[in-house]
Amino acid sequence: MGTNRRIVQKRDDGRFEVKKPESTRASAVAKRQHEAIGRARQILSKDGGGELQVRGLNGQIRKQDTISPANDPRSTKG
Repeated sequence: MGTNRRIVQKRDDGRFEVKKPESTRASAVAKRQHEAIGRARQILSKDGGGELQVRGLNGQIRKQDTISPANDPRSTKG
């Protein structure tokens, strides 16, 4: 069974989307990045927890966080 994961990234239209890695459609769309991150946290929390990735404009992971009640694979923050 794979990890439950959501990615927050900027769309071509300037808005931010919350998306599962394998999905073709966004789970949510927001005007601001912090709104999309908040929505991604809600989605993951209701779905049993998982990994949240925030991607920069270049597509690389800028920030990653484990949303409870999932198990964090690392014992240190970061």
